[in-house]
Amino acid sequence: MTSPSLTPGAANFWMEQKPSVEPGEPVPPAAPTLSPEDYLTAYRNMLLIRRFEEKAGQLYGMGYIGGFCHLYIGQEAVVTGMMMAKKDGDQVITSYRDHGHMLVVGMDPKGVMAELTGRQSGYSKGKGGSMHMFSVEKGFYGGHGIVGTPAPLGSGIAFANKYRGNDNVCSTFFGEGAANQGQVYESFNMASLWKLPVIYIIENNHYAMGTSVERASAQAKELHHRGMAFGIPGREVDGMDVAAVRAAGEEALAYVRDGNGPIILEMQTYRYRGHSMSDPAKYRTREEVQDMRQHHDPIELVHKRLTDLGRAEDELKVIDKDIRAIVNEAAQFAQDEPQPDAGELWTDVVATKG
Repeated sequence: MTSPSLTPGAANFWMEQKPSVEPGEPVPPAAPTLSPEDYLTAYRNMLLIRRFEEKAGQLYGMGYIGGFCHLYIGQEAVVTGMMMAKKDGDQVITSYRDHGHMLVVGMDPKGVMAELTGRQSGYSKGKGGSMHMFSVEKGFYGGHGIVGTPAPLGSGIAFANKYRGNDNVCSTFFGEGAANQGQVYESFNMASLWKLPVIYIIENNHYAMGTSVERASAQAKELHHRGMAFGIPGREVDGMDVAAVRAAGEEALAYVRDGNGPIILEMQTYRYRGHSMSDPAKYRTREEVQDMRQHHDPIELVHKRLTDLGRAEDELKVIDKDIRAIVNEAAQFAQDEPQPDAGELWTDVVATKG
């Protein structure tokens, strides 16, 4: 299988690392790493997502959160690494597993949690819930409940960037199940045709609801090649390693920002919980989940790297304590805030006269 033709600057980006090097082949780069301070930043952000989602799960079980609720536990390194690579002005759009994306772009945990509980101080005034929060100020253009929708919407944002002549890039997240949707390929075609500044990030957590990717997707191990027919390069990334994600994100953003058009990053990641809070996840074994937790957890990986770099265990415990306090305060705020006034039913609604 050959790659699409790329500009010379993208050659290293397309080259995938191999466990061994044949004579005459270029030596693959060393495994990416971060500075101690960047690892600390990543650790805080991933812990914020993890503790927030754990608390959201608790509030759902207590009846404070209704409707759908899809947790991001296990996938924290993907959005954390990508957001460490972006610049101010870049946009983010994703699907319904979206709480982590909101937190890492800087949206207030209180406002996010208040929206989950349907309170008036939520980002959508308590009317959107888990799937419908937005912050133009933070460049977050929503989590979307229709599978595959981020691809055309993110492409539209990228089209607006090109039309306006700025150098912003839209990071467009969707899952491996959504990668089978027809609207995704229509988006690929237009984005490649018009060289739109968009990165398509496939968060491959291996299960689309309850169906494994191997049962639902042809060439399941190569979803990053799905854009080849449209001349879009792609790369597989270890989505459980925040350093690997940021390195891939930086290269992808530079490639797209230089006017080369879209690119695909397939993040190999894993969710520990069910598809949503109503999913008991009986389609996989406990041993499978436990193996991922013990050997591939993105937060534990960063924790180990920090201690190897000389950071004290007590320092990391203080960070966790501070994050728990932030999340507990947000949860209490979300329970104490009033529900929207009944008159809010008639606001933010487009109506036409017959």
